[in-house]
Amino acid sequence: MEKITFSDWNFADEINTKEDVAGMLEAVIDLAIQENDPEYLLKAIGDIARSKGMAQLARELNLDRSSLYKSLSPSGNPSFFTIAKVMDNLGFQLSVKQKVPA
Repeated sequence: MEKITFSDWNFADEINTKEDVAGMLEAVIDLAIQENDPEYLLKAIGDIARSKGMAQLARELNLDRSSLYKSLSPSGNPSFFTIAKVMDNLGFQLSVKQKVPA
């Protein structure tokens, strides 16, 4: 039997516009909340950051590259400030909106 291998899928490779990224991030945030698992969001932000270039991003944020990689890894535990800085650098802002009643 032939061995089948799979490569990791990176959604950042599949999106081309800021609107695509924003839509994906909104969906990932909803999924992370629904599944009670913040790793979904960390992975998504990490994938987007890597697609931009982690070394460049770290320089622009005055952060150590290896620390940024670690904090945005699925097992990372970044501060809210780090997430906000990364999102800002990627061209997004965090905001609050009132939840629509079910």
